[in-house]
Amino acid sequence: MPGSRFGAYTDAMPKVSFTSALARFVPVPSVTTEGATVRAALDRVFADHQKLRGYVLDDQGALRRHVIVYVNGKPVGDRVGLSDAVGAADEIYVFQALSGG
Repeated sequence: MPGSRFGAYTDAMPKVSFTSALARFVPVPSVTTEGATVRAALDRVFADHQKLRGYVLDDQGALRRHVIVYVNGKPVGDRVGLSDAVGAADEIYVFQALSGG
């Protein structure tokens, strides 16, 4: 594909978006990227935004307890391996739960 890995949303690649709650800590761009699984798409994003990885994944590479990932509005089934398949027109949304009193 011509151009950079990340760019304007098109139907050619999955779109990855992050909740604005993460923006308090690190930049959270919405990007399009290649990847046949949630893991592959997130790894591509984390390659350019390394600090973001630590807020989303634990030391073993699984989703942190307070993070949930949706693909087209449905929560991923594999929170450890992130092996859920994604297609070119899919939307991946990374959501960080907020808590407090």
